[in-house]
Amino acid sequence: MVNVLLAGGIAMVVALLGTPMFIRSLIRRQYGQFIRDDLAHHHYKRGKPTMGGVMIIAAAVLGYFGSHLVLWAVGSSGSFPVIPGRVSLSALLVLFLLVGMGTVGYLDDYIKISKARSLGLTSRQKLLGQSVVTVAFALLALLVKDGHGRSAASTAVSFIRDTPIDLAVAGPVLGVVLFVVWANLLIAGASNGVNITDGLDGLATGTSVMVFGAYSGISLWQYNQSCSLTPGVGCYDIRDGLDLAVVACAIAGACFGFLWWNASPAQIIMGDTGSLGLGAALAGLAIMTRTELLLVVLGGLFVIITMSVVIQVASFKLTGKRVFRIAPLHHHFEMVGWAEITIVIRFWIVAGICVIAGLGLFYAEWIATQ
Repeated sequence: MVNVLLAGGIAMVVALLGTPMFIRSLIRRQYGQFIRDDLAHHHYKRGKPTMGGVMIIAAAVLGYFGSHLVLWAVGSSGSFPVIPGRVSLSALLVLFLLVGMGTVGYLDDYIKISKARSLGLTSRQKLLGQSVVTVAFALLALLVKDGHGRSAASTAVSFIRDTPIDLAVAGPVLGVVLFVVWANLLIAGASNGVNITDGLDGLATGTSVMVFGAYSGISLWQYNQSCSLTPGVGCYDIRDGLDLAVVACAIAGACFGFLWWNASPAQIIMGDTGSLGLGAALAGLAIMTRTELLLVVLGGLFVIITMSVVIQVASFKLTGKRVFRIAPLHHHFEMVGWAEITIVIRFWIVAGICVIAGLGLFYAEWIATQ
């Protein structure tokens, strides 16, 4: 538990203190946000420092490794009876998704800024970058095994635990291919969900704090109720539960510290650097903790906002009419007349309800197995 809180605390402090220095650096380089022409009421944000996701990623990585380093140093000194946790493949793969997809987003942001246009990477370039990161993650998660022969991921489709739907039934090779495709769908969906939500000051950041915080609790619970520690009915056969809690709390802490500067009126925007990385990390945690479909509930706000875009596009193509004044959903409410801060707070409430519902389902399933 100490290393979980330590990781979150270090990451929060790094993001809180490091972000203003990063803002000044971006201002000197004139790295500012480009605003869509159909969002005229957001033109006052044009030129606002972006790529703030760099600080979120850096703080999360420093928080994770910093907590391990501190506990190793304390444990080695013999001053306190602290057993340092080991750096695990599962947590490293989540960080790989965070950094890898964040790098794709960084390139996208940088091209937008340097070319002063709304288009960064082309669709093909972005898809190629995302695919390389996703395929590498999926293969490492499934094929690299620990000393007990366990993989970090499972070919079974999961809700709160693995379901009877197992992709490996198609055969060992085809099962791996199907898992790679499934992981790609999950990661792309989560990344795009956070990316679409990142349209108002603090909206995606605050929501991410809640969902990553939920995964900190889920991973820690799975570790405490793991089959290796407390074998029995309802135990969780999850690898590296404690270290997954550490990395989840580190990312939550990084988002929390960044939110100080990203809350309305934002002094910096996370950009695709942050949104793509955060969404991918959420999907990675869902895959590692065997809660893939539960992410739909925990990240319900991301799903709702993404579906508003799908509904808008489908309605316009099929009927020529729009359901919303503008998509995504949060911009629709701006057009209706809601103040930006009002939308953000109310959407945070919705996000909190979704997280509570997801945690309730998770705990209710455990109770049912006892």
